[in-house]
Amino acid sequence: MAEKAKFQAIRGTRDLLPPDTELWDRVEQTAREVFATFGFGEIRPPIFEPTELFARAVGGETDIVSKEMYTFIDREESIEEPKFISNYGNFIDAVLKRMHDGRIPRSGINERAILEMNTCWTRFQNLNLPENGLVPQEELDNITLMILAKNSLQLGPEMSLRPEATASVCRAYIEHTMHALPQPVKLFYTGPMFRRERPQKGRYRQFYQIGAEVLEMVPPNQDPAKNIGKDAAVDAEVIEMVMAFFARLGLEGVKLEINSIGDRECRPKYVELLRAALMKVKDKLGPDSQRRIETNPLRVLDSKLESEQGIIAGLPKIADHLCANCTAQYAEVKRQLGMRGVAYAENWRLVRGLDYYMRTTFEITAKGLGSQNAVCGGGRYDGLVELLGGPPTKGIGFAIGEDRLILSLQEAGKGGVPQGRDVFVAWMGEKAQATAIAAAQKLRAAGFRVELPPVEQKFGKALGQADKLGARYALILGDDEIATGQWTVKTLADGSQAKMSEAEFLELLRKSKPLSS
Repeated sequence: MAEKAKFQAIRGTRDLLPPDTELWDRVEQTAREVFATFGFGEIRPPIFEPTELFARAVGGETDIVSKEMYTFIDREESIEEPKFISNYGNFIDAVLKRMHDGRIPRSGINERAILEMNTCWTRFQNLNLPENGLVPQEELDNITLMILAKNSLQLGPEMSLRPEATASVCRAYIEHTMHALPQPVKLFYTGPMFRRERPQKGRYRQFYQIGAEVLEMVPPNQDPAKNIGKDAAVDAEVIEMVMAFFARLGLEGVKLEINSIGDRECRPKYVELLRAALMKVKDKLGPDSQRRIETNPLRVLDSKLESEQGIIAGLPKIADHLCANCTAQYAEVKRQLGMRGVAYAENWRLVRGLDYYMRTTFEITAKGLGSQNAVCGGGRYDGLVELLGGPPTKGIGFAIGEDRLILSLQEAGKGGVPQGRDVFVAWMGEKAQATAIAAAQKLRAAGFRVELPPVEQKFGKALGQADKLGARYALILGDDEIATGQWTVKTLADGSQAKMSEAEFLELLRKSKPLSS
């Protein structure tokens, strides 16, 4: 007999279970409460989007897009692939019709494949078999080419599970013409993201983020220099908000680091200066850093390799190469943070891994996470909405790694506590069940956690189950309680027992702190 398959969570994913989910709920609810005080509303974008959205926003050459995304073809269901060579003509016609309708992408790959198939199909139709009935090798090669061309077709748009949410929020801002709303638009989100990374402590392939974005359309002919103070104040308030969130949670060892990575005027010049400096020491760097010299020199500053730290320390610092506007904006961000009482440290090596960031960048670390101790990263990304086809728009946001945040809280002893019951209803006798059901309904309506056994239990067994469930009180209902209207209430912590009315019991529960609060 074959062994039954043992299904388990896929590598890099996990089940979140009680009591841990109590902590997850508390963290997310705290985010909603704190962010609301700053005027943010919740957005819930789809979990998958067109791959091109992330390629354009995040950068097609980044590891996220080129290696880590979960991508699939959203295949056109109504088209049937040919089972026989004689069916290829109808198949080609069906593909062309759907390409014209937009149901199949009119991509370069598809257009080349259709051209190849048409050529091969025309040749096949003109095939004259020799008298021996054997198909010549060159005709077999032609059929093979037609099959290969068919297999290269992309029969539907390419989709990807979201690796981050900023691109989705910007897409929604454009799609729903949110630039016509009072500006700025303040949005926050929570939910799962997906990246095919190597799983490690606090890092999963399905991971969760809490994030927020502030988007504001730029009026025509606006002088950027006149809005430096305003932009800096927005940046500082966003940072203040996330720090207030961590403070409300009681997160320990929180440290904020900030930097400016310049803008489109000064950053390209700095990147070339940095690349030239790195080329001089290329042979002393590891393979990852050597590759990044060409693809994204700023990411070399992110290196954690001990052997590279001395080299990086001697590289040019971006703060020395900012343009006048970026220098003024960075100085104003620091002044604004000071007015808000937000402590920070400057870190010239702090860069963001995604292409769309500019000027203000920040990172927040916490205790209990080892070397990978970042729980939040964010920054400004003016121009991203425009890159995605929207109007000129300023933006700043952040993403909190909720998995790491939860881990840090758990390491500090602030994890979820098993939630017991406020009341265990121990009923005895057929007549008592109806009273027990009514009592449970009233107690639950008042917001208390109640366990109601589906069948009658012996008194000792009922109290034993109540104890295992962590109940605070056992409500004992039998013939006497029904006859007198006086409930028997047993306090399980000390074993004391008393008679009281329904109203008196509700008042007792309200005065003591309920577990469900």
